[in-house]
Amino acid sequence: MKSLALWLGIILVVVVLFRVLTGGEPQRETLDYTTFWTRVTSGEIKSVTITGSRAEGEYDPQRHEGEAQFFTAPVPVNDPSLWKDLRDNNVETILVDDSEGGWLQILIGWAPMILLIGIWIFFMRQMQGGGNRALSFGKSRAKMQAASGKKVTFADVAGIEEAKEELTEIIDFLKDPQRFQRLGGRIPKGVLLVGPPGTGKTLLARAISGEADVPFYSISGSDFVEMFVGVGASRVRDLFEQGKKSAPCLIFIDEIDAVGRHRGAGLGGGHDEREQTLNALLVEMDGFESNEGIIVLAATNRPDVLDPALLRPGRFDRQVVVDRPDIRGRAETLRVHTRNIPLGDNVDLEVIARGTPGFTGADLENLANEAALFAARRNKSVVEMDDFEEAKDKVLMGTERRSLILSEEEKRNTAFHEAGHAMVAHKLEHADPLHKVTIIPRGRSLGVTQTLPVDDKHTYTKDFLEDQLAFAMGGRAAEEVFLNHLTTGAGNDIDRATKLARKMVSDWGMSDEIGPLSFGSKEEHIFLGKEISQARDISEKTAQLLDEEVKRLVMRNYERAKRVILDNRDKVELVANTLLEREVLDGEEVEQLLAGEKLKPRPPAPDPKREEPGAEEREAEKVPAEQDAPTP
Repeated sequence: MKSLALWLGIILVVVVLFRVLTGGEPQRETLDYTTFWTRVTSGEIKSVTITGSRAEGEYDPQRHEGEAQFFTAPVPVNDPSLWKDLRDNNVETILVDDSEGGWLQILIGWAPMILLIGIWIFFMRQMQGGGNRALSFGKSRAKMQAASGKKVTFADVAGIEEAKEELTEIIDFLKDPQRFQRLGGRIPKGVLLVGPPGTGKTLLARAISGEADVPFYSISGSDFVEMFVGVGASRVRDLFEQGKKSAPCLIFIDEIDAVGRHRGAGLGGGHDEREQTLNALLVEMDGFESNEGIIVLAATNRPDVLDPALLRPGRFDRQVVVDRPDIRGRAETLRVHTRNIPLGDNVDLEVIARGTPGFTGADLENLANEAALFAARRNKSVVEMDDFEEAKDKVLMGTERRSLILSEEEKRNTAFHEAGHAMVAHKLEHADPLHKVTIIPRGRSLGVTQTLPVDDKHTYTKDFLEDQLAFAMGGRAAEEVFLNHLTTGAGNDIDRATKLARKMVSDWGMSDEIGPLSFGSKEEHIFLGKEISQARDISEKTAQLLDEEVKRLVMRNYERAKRVILDNRDKVELVANTLLEREVLDGEEVEQLLAGEKLKPRPPAPDPKREEPGAEEREAEKVPAEQDAPTP
């Protein structure tokens, strides 16, 4: 931007100078000597400036009838009679010595052209140079990590121990290659980090740059692509040229799917700029010329779209899966992210880890940050367990929208809807335990019923999935039983139940009528963009049977949910009325209600408008830790 502003300023100055030097002069009428003499004698001329053999002057507007106000005319040099006639006709006369002014006039006339030639020469010299100049767009934009400054090490990475072990071996190879080469082994040429978003792939690469004692270059996949054809391939070649000069070294390409997508998958055919870049990358990684000592790290969350030639051994020899952490990994990750956060005595990171299944490292970092913000908002000196619980509810269910005003009828509808979900989750054997029920609008929902699994789940049984269908339809069933009308509040529940039932039937073979067959795989035409056109591989009769089985699954579990609510009408009504009174119930409180126990009075909610609450108020705002702990 600074260079662009400089050039715009230079061009503006040139234009202004050109206008001043050439266009700023008034329009002059050119006369011959006879006409000039006639107008002098008729008194039309007011003043004259004589420079050598040229006279320039101004007409008297009261006597001259033409449009031009100024004139120029040739005159004899040093003519005494001319001076006498000018004086006799009262013409103001100025004599200019042109012995020194000739060259000045010539320079002023040629100044715009000289300036333009100088700018053209300057541009040509800039284009012939390198660095950040005009033709440097073919150079690599990779950044070499500096040895100084704050480093990220493997001590800052937690929850993905297997991935750390594999990458630690790469660093050991770079530090002591003879240890591995003595038995004929060779260093891996490429390592691909694969995993869902937020699991720590880029963080791992930053840790490697902090741990390794070799040069480390980092670049994004999108940095290769430009509007000019061939720039991406040129940058790939330049990147590996830099790597060769400082080998052994590490090159990290983040989001490699930007340039590594399957070739031939575009609507325009196969010869586009992105494929040129991919071809150059394939050749540099394992082509005719070997690049010894260069290890390429890459990260992506879309390994399914990468070109097979990129994934073969010899290019990316290893694929390291960076998955969501388990319960131990989540606890370790929380310890890393809370190192700089003062924690209260009642904070148990193991309990928080148990209550956050499926969270990635980024989710846990966000959870710790939100908890610290909650505590700071209340002017606490430490972060306590209730802050983590509120932060977890915000991450899982969305931000509370207490400013959204609901009518009494809408509140009653929402209360019975959520009470229906809660009762079905409580009664069904294979459903996840109830975590929290609220009729306070959160996110885009008017109410939320949240369940959390006890342990991490990687596979799901048919019984569990059917209970999930019944749980999703519990709110709709409660509306039908208690309110005798249907609302749009169950729209999202119906959508989730229908999609889950279709997966059970068409992908997972959980239909007794259809059997263990999969109809989820489609024949994809890569030259039509893969996802744009899909060949249908089932008949009309089979498609109709699939729709009937999906409907049967959903309706059967809807009836199960309705039967649970009918058998427990009084308990559902009790939960709904308690929700109308307290607005929020956690899993333990619902259990106490259904067991016939009386709930403890809830401490007053913190007042966000108070800037500096006193110590007594802060004590009253604290929620006991045992109430915040998730139900085991």
